[in-house]
Amino acid sequence: MPELPEVETSRRGILPYLKGQTIKHIIVRQSKLRWPIDESIRDAQGQVIVDIKRRAKYLLLQLTHDWIVIHLGMSGSLRILESYQEPAKHDHVDLVLVNGVILRYTDPRRFGSWLWTNSIDKLTQLKCLGPEPLSNDFSANYLFEKGHNRNIPIKSWIMNNHIVVGVGNIYASESLFMAKINPHRKVNSLTLTEFERLVTAIKQVLAKSIEQGGTTLKDFVQSDGKPGYFVQKLQVYGREGEKCLLCQSDIKSARIGQRNTFYCEDCQT
Repeated sequence: MPELPEVETSRRGILPYLKGQTIKHIIVRQSKLRWPIDESIRDAQGQVIVDIKRRAKYLLLQLTHDWIVIHLGMSGSLRILESYQEPAKHDHVDLVLVNGVILRYTDPRRFGSWLWTNSIDKLTQLKCLGPEPLSNDFSANYLFEKGHNRNIPIKSWIMNNHIVVGVGNIYASESLFMAKINPHRKVNSLTLTEFERLVTAIKQVLAKSIEQGGTTLKDFVQSDGKPGYFVQKLQVYGREGEKCLLCQSDIKSARIGQRNTFYCEDCQT
């Protein structure tokens, strides 16, 4: 599933091709995504793409009068075509610009979405979201205040979008390892100092992932449309039974909140 760094990489990849350009039309081949595509999305014709922003894992295309909000779901991806290509089976939406460039949306599992609205504030999907993890609003004091009475595993808690957005399964495991915090620890057992380590780790892991994704932005104009996700060296995720890179103990795996979790018992207490 595309996580926050991959969505941010997508935003940066398509921005130079779309910003300031006029939409010629939108071709919808399959409207039945997670939420049906509103037929009014065709009103985008003639509008200029003013900017492309991101909130959590949603891409926000700000038009002259309206907004298109894209979520990649479980298997969605975006790519730039500089000339027309015949669509494949799972190419569900084309956003065609006046200059001939096409933003093509592919989604085999159809769990993503293209939402249409004249006001971001009206979208229920964007309400009640926690702070962005790379913002100043996401701090140790914020987590400490939110978590003082929460008796659930810290791994599950930091993956809750109501607490903080965009900390998916891979990045939660990696951040907890960097912060030396066992993923089974109850939220209310963590000290302010431990929350400071965790916030620092989350910011560093996500920033590094975004930076490394940014090195592959040229791939957005290739036919496969794959921007090289997860090229970074992972410390614990997916390494069950392998040696910890710090202490040489075996990396463990457990199910926490129905998700696979990877950690080092010796390094994470």
